[in-house]
Order: sequence, then C-alpha cells, then structure tokens
Amino acid sequence: MGLTRQYLRYGPAALFGLVASARGNAAFVALRGERGRCVAVPACEHVFVWDTRKGEKVLILKGLKQEVSCLCPSPDGLHLAVGYEDGSIRVFSLLSGEANITFNGHKAAVTALQYDHLGGRLVSGSKDTDVIVWDVINESGLYRLRGHKDAVTQVLFLKEKNLLVTSGKDTLVKWWDLDTQHCFKTLVGHRTEVWGMALISEEKRLITGSADSELRVWDITYIQEVKDPDEPESKKSKGSSPGAEENTEEDETLELDEHPEERLVKCSKVGSIMREGRDRIVTLATDRTGKILACHGTDAVLEVFSVLSEEEVQKKLEKKMKKAKKKAKQNSEEEPERSVELSLQDEIQRVANVRASSKIKSFDLILSPKGELKIVLLLQNNIIELYNLNLSAQVPQAVRASRITIGGHRSDVRTLAFSSDNIAILSAAAESVKIWNRLTLQCIRTMDCEYALCSLFVPGDRHVIVGTKTGKLQLYDLASGSLMETLNAHDGAVWSIALSPDQRGFVTGGADKCVKFWEFELVKDESSVQKRLSMKHVRILQLDEDVLCVRYSPNQKLLAVSLLDCTVKIFYIDTLKFFLSLYGHKLPVLCMDISYDGTLIATGSADRNVKIWGLDFGDCHRSLFAHDDSVMYLQFVAKSHLFFTAGKDSKIKQWDADKFEHIQTLEGHHQEVWCLALSPNGDYVVSASHDKSLRLWERTREPLVLEEEREMQREAEYEESVAKEEQPVVAGETQGEIGLAGKKTIETIKAAERIMEAIELYREEMAKLMEHKAICKAAGKEVPFPVNPILRAYGNLTPSAYVLEVFKKVKSSELEESLLVLPFSYVPDLLRLFNEYIHLGLEVELLCRALLFLLKIHFGQITGNHMLVTVIENLKKTTISRVSEARDVLGFNMAGLQYLKREIEAKDEVTFFADATDRFEEKKRKRKKKEKMVLAVL
Repeated sequence: MGLTRQYLRYGPAALFGLVASARGNAAFVALRGERGRCVAVPACEHVFVWDTRKGEKVLILKGLKQEVSCLCPSPDGLHLAVGYEDGSIRVFSLLSGEANITFNGHKAAVTALQYDHLGGRLVSGSKDTDVIVWDVINESGLYRLRGHKDAVTQVLFLKEKNLLVTSGKDTLVKWWDLDTQHCFKTLVGHRTEVWGMALISEEKRLITGSADSELRVWDITYIQEVKDPDEPESKKSKGSSPGAEENTEEDETLELDEHPEERLVKCSKVGSIMREGRDRIVTLATDRTGKILACHGTDAVLEVFSVLSEEEVQKKLEKKMKKAKKKAKQNSEEEPERSVELSLQDEIQRVANVRASSKIKSFDLILSPKGELKIVLLLQNNIIELYNLNLSAQVPQAVRASRITIGGHRSDVRTLAFSSDNIAILSAAAESVKIWNRLTLQCIRTMDCEYALCSLFVPGDRHVIVGTKTGKLQLYDLASGSLMETLNAHDGAVWSIALSPDQRGFVTGGADKCVKFWEFELVKDESSVQKRLSMKHVRILQLDEDVLCVRYSPNQKLLAVSLLDCTVKIFYIDTLKFFLSLYGHKLPVLCMDISYDGTLIATGSADRNVKIWGLDFGDCHRSLFAHDDSVMYLQFVAKSHLFFTAGKDSKIKQWDADKFEHIQTLEGHHQEVWCLALSPNGDYVVSASHDKSLRLWERTREPLVLEEEREMQREAEYEESVAKEEQPVVAGETQGEIGLAGKKTIETIKAAERIMEAIELYREEMAKLMEHKAICKAAGKEVPFPVNPILRAYGNLTPSAYVLEVFKKVKSSELEESLLVLPFSYVPDLLRLFNEYIHLGLEVELLCRALLFLLKIHFGQITGNHMLVTVIENLKKTTISRVSEARDVLGFNMAGLQYLKREIEAKDEVTFFADATDRFEEKKRKRKKKEKMVLAVL
C-alpha cells in the first residue's frame, strides 16, 4: 500500500528557560579538580552543571524521558549517580558527560542515593519502599532489602562497620547488617515520618528530623563481639560524653541476652536540639567532613549548626571543670566533679540562619580548609543561590556570593508568541516578560510586568503588547527594554488578544464581558520630538458572559468569541451583528483557532474534547477526545489544516482537521502545558509548562506514516506493560527481607531471547557438523562445510565461541534477571558450554557468577537430572581449579602493587629529605652572603 498522506515529523530541538527543577536535590561537583564552584542540579529529565562564578552552564548530562528525582556525586568526584522518577539509576562520568552504567531495580521514583566511602557500592531507596545495594565496579545489583512500609527518605552507609541505616515515611529508622543482609534493629522513637537523617561525630551520633521542630540525637555505641582477654581495659575519661558505655561487662552481657539485636550496635536517645522552624524537615544533611550540620523546613530559612570534635568537647569540659573548682573554693564546698556535664546544645552549636529569597527545596554544603563554608541553595522559583559563611568570625553572617536567575522565569509562563521573522520568542509570566533568541536560546531582554495572560508582537517586531490579570494592556519597546505605556483596558482579566489580519489593530477579550477593538497610532510626547507607538480604543462589543478567547477570521469579516457559557459566538466585524452560535461543549471553550482559508474553526475545551466546525454554516464536523485533562491551547499550522493542541495532561498533540486523525504526540513536559506558539512558517513549536521549562520542537524532513506511528505506540505500551508484570518467582523461595536487586524489563527479556537464539544456533550448527562428518566419512574425502552467515559476520567464530560472545554482551546489571526468564530447556546446553569455557579459562568470573545463579534457581531440576551428573562433576573440578588460579593471580598482583607503593613511599621520603637538605644549604649560603654584604658596608 502506498503512502496515502505524508506528514512531517516534529521532534524535540531544545529545552530552555529552566535553571533547576525543584523535584530533585542540588549537589556540588568537582569539575577539573575545583571544588565548590560547580553545582549539579536536576532540570526535568536532564542534569545541568552550572558554574556559579560565571553563571554559565558548563555541562548537560542528558536523560531519556523520566524526570530526575535524586543526585549523588561519587567520593572521588569523577562520577554522578542520578535517580529517576521511573526507578532507574544512571551513573554519569563528569569528564565525558556520558552515562556509563544503568541500574534498573525500583518500580517507583528513587528518593535517596548514597555511595560508600570508597565509592565501590551505591545504595538507593525508593518510593516503592525497597532499598537496593548496587556494585558500581561490577555494574550489577547485589541485593534488595525489604522492610519499610512506606517510601524510603534517607540511606546512609557506616564507614567503620559494614552497616546501613535507612529511614522512611513509616516513622521507622532501620539498621541493616550487610554481611548477613538482614535488619537487626529498628528505632521506633518517632511519632511522625522521618524526613531526614545524618551521621555526625565520626559516626558516633545519629540525628533524625521529622515533622516537628525537634532534631532527635541518638548515641551509637559499637559493641566488640569478642573481647581479647589480654587487652587492657581502656580508662574512661572523667567527662565521657553522655550515652557512652557506662555499664560493667557483666551488665552488658546480661543486657545483650535480653536484647539480642544489640549485639552489633547500641543506639540510645541522648536528647533533642530545637529548630526555629515549626514545620517538617525537608532536608537534613552534613558537609563531607561532618563538622557542619544544616537543615531547612518548607520555608526560606536554612539553619546551620556546628558539631564540635572530641578535642573541642574535652577543652570545653576542662574549662567548665576549672570554673566549677573556682566556685567550689569560693563557696568552700567539696569538688563537684560529677555534676559537670556538657549539654547537647554545647556540643552542637547554632552558627547562623541563612535566609533565602524564596522557599528552599534542597541544599549542599562544602567546607573549605580555611574555615569558609559554601552553601548552595536550590529554590522553588527556578533560582540557584550561593552563600558564603565565614565560621571564624565572631558573629558569622551569610553573604550571598552569586545567584543564577537569568535563564528562566520565577513563575509559570502563561503566554508565548513568535516574532514574524521566526527568530524571537516572547514568554511572559507573573513577574516578567522575556525575549529569547530561537537560534542561541539566550535570553536577550527581561522586562518587569504584571501577571501576564496573553501577548503579541506588534507588526514590525519592535514592540510587544501584554494583557494582564488586572485588566491592563502593557506596551514595551524591545530596543530599550522599557515599558512605554500602560492602559486600563478591562475591569477584569484580559484573557485573550488577537492581531487583526490587516495588522492595523487588535482585539481583546476580558472577564468584564466585553470585547474591545483597538488601533495602533503614532502619538507625539511633549518631552520628545519623535512620535511613538500607542494604542487607541475604537469599538466595544458588550456580551452576557465573560470572554475567554477571541479570534479573527483571515479575511477580517468574522470574529469568533468564546464565552463562559460553553458556547462560541461568531459576529460580523463591520456591523458587530450576530452570525452563528457553536454549542456542544459541556465545559467552557478555553482556546480556539480559525484555519488560514477561513473554512474551519477548531475549539478546545475544559471538557477534554476538541471540536472541528465549518465556518460557513456552523456545523460540527467532528468531535475528538483530545487529552486526558483540559485542552489549554490550540493553534493551526500556517497554510494547512493541521493543528496543535496542548493539554493539562502534559502532552502536545498534532491533528489533521480534514481527516480528523491524531498524527503525533510530543512528549517531553512533565507537568501541565499552559500554552504554545507556532512560528509563522510552521517549522517551530514552542511550549511552556508548569515544570518551569520552555521546549522548542522543530519540523524535521523525516516523513511520518500513521500506521508506523500506531505500531510504535503499541510497542511502547507493550514494553511498559512488561515492566509492570509480576516478577518471576524462584522455586522454593519465600518472599523475605532480602531479594534480587534487578527487575524484569524489556531489556532483560531481549537479553534472554538473544541467549536462547545463540543456543539454538549452536544446536543447529553442531547437528550440521555431525551430518557433515558423516557425509565426509561416506564420501571418503573432505567436503566443503557451509559457514552460517551470522558466524561469518562475527569473523568465522565457532558456534560455542558465538554463544560466549552473546553472553558477554549481556549487561552486568541485567544478567541475573535475564537468566531468571530463560527456560530450563536451555540450561543443560549452557552448563555443558560453561564447562568447556571454564576449562579453557575464558571469562571465569562472569561464568562462575552465572553458573552459581543457575544452580540456585534450578537446583531441584539440575540435581534430579541424571544426564547432568557428569557435567556438574566436571564443572566442580574445573571451576575450583580455575577460581583458585584467578585468586592466586589477584593475590600476586596485590602483593606487587603493595611492594611498588612501599618503594614509591621510600623514594619520596628520600627525595623529601634531600630537598630539605638543599633548602637548608641554600638558606645558609644566603645568610653568609648577607653577612658579607653587611661587613662590606661597615
């Protein structure tokens, strides 16, 4: 079948107008080794890295479709782990900006990410209540920890022990032993959700923040499991911190028997620190050194605390003791040694409050060696602010060092317009009008305005007019960026503005039930010689309902007016007589447009439908169910009967008004789309959304075939449904605290299919080889063997080597899940092949991992199959010998590296002493020279 009608595809060209999304968290990253200068922030599906000193974007880490929900830089500063709304995690390299690793395990948004202190493991918490530990080096999931009953809010590794602490919205703080992978302790001292958590004082204290103004402080005591009898008891200092071990050994053993969960860690509440904020904690965190603690609620104040180190606490205690002794001498009392104790407020001191210009959504801290604290704040209104706090000052005051604002509006953009040359884009929000260059996406003008609802470029593109919520029309001059005139046009909001086709004037519709006609005119000011542009009110059309939208017909004979009573009324422009009424929508028509030839009018309503009408008789050609929520904007493409609609369901759709067909959906926005604008030539669409982003879409040269589009849509739906299916079950296993880290996705199914295809090819080729040998034997000579084209493409591989190649190409993070969906009928062949590979010493580590997993999930069937007994026996021998070989190689390499390290250290010491000697000799020479000069002068 030939192409019936060819459309051209619109594709995403750019995302702009966004500084940072408020959904995720901000994090300092080290680019080119410089800390505290660059900050990574979420920007819808991407991550922007901003240089705070220059206010420029230095790197964009491109995402796919899902919104970013969480960021965490690696300890070495070279990578950034990014969590997304769909539960996937990608690890980006900050040097190349590429995503090297992808982890799929969570079913809902990632809410917390944390690296361990070496950066080898990554732990993630999610809205699906699971905690997953990932191996970053091997690029695979280690295990899933289940136990929370609501979304996980924070996850923390402990350096000293192999422990993990997690908090959740279920009011619980859980302690996990990662060696045995189980939860051994649950803190239940909170009445409300635990929103934040931080470790301080070298991981001896835990601070939790919940929905009140209390920060609860818990003492952590690590219990030595087996005490060495020869080890002398450590003397306790007089001023040991409250909550430390004070029991004798006997008491402790008794206690441990009573509370078996306290065999690893003892956690007791010490007290609370009161915040100034009355609402819930939003973020609670420390800097990387753990010396500074900061938190904020749902307001604009960040509270900063200083955590004293053990030495500083000891000094404070000694000072207090001295004072107490002095007092005791004066009052001639006994020495009150026991009564001297430091309160929690003395150990964790309030430093300062940082007041931001708007609500804080997240922050990050970095403490420079000089004692200056750098704070980056991500605000709700599309701003990043950087503050410096000098901790050594008598009264530390936060000073704002820089802020990034120019790249976007503070509030949602409610109106967009294109200039007649397709180059300038106007966007207006509640506080400002911005003009953008479409080619560079740079903001070239920012002008203050009132709450804008509609706008247009005046013919000539040198002026713009904005209609506001208060009923004013504001006229701006683009050359100077100044407000030239403000007119009180309507008594209510100016909901719509439309330029007349002859370009001599325009029409406005407002909430005061009026449609007003205006003309452009040149007026002379008293102060200046030159004339300037102005607007003159010419006519008025009074109606019975609020006017929501007005549009001219291209021949300037008719005016369409959408009213609050759900109808569209059409009037003759010359006499303002009533012509037609279009009724049929159940809710008011919010947007409409008339086609270039004046034959069709399309109306979009809050009832989620778009209706296409003929303008000659007012008959409804077709009603289309367009969006899952209100249709907010509608516009025809120039010189065609194609039109675009924008909906509150975050989608933009293209339709054909002749065929009444849905052509294409532009997906990219994550929240309601308020408005869009098409360029006069129809090549570009720009849209604005509640997610604060502006997006540019470009018409490509690629033809779009509707059948293919529908097919792609069906495939996408199938892939989505696969991910939502129940996870495959391992026979004999019950759902416990621990589970597999991965999840079934379309990628794991495809990987399993590739392995199955490779094994089938191997079976066919082996059968052909047997046949070939029989033919050669019968013929008594060598007959040419036909090579499989797939094997030839891989460079004439053997069938078994091809299976290994396919196996190696399965992503490390998807290996277990792919083997889990692999039918058992393929497993015997795999085991035989594994035996062959391991015997040859190929990919021992990978194959052992796969082998042990297959034995675990198919244990019953493998042990019950007599055919596989010899295979398993052989595997046992070869695997043990090969693994011990690999271990020996690793041991040898480790020893070699340690030897090299010692050699380098010894060399460095020698050079250090040699340098010091040289410097000393140099100083001696200089001194002698100076003395000689002094003597010469004398």
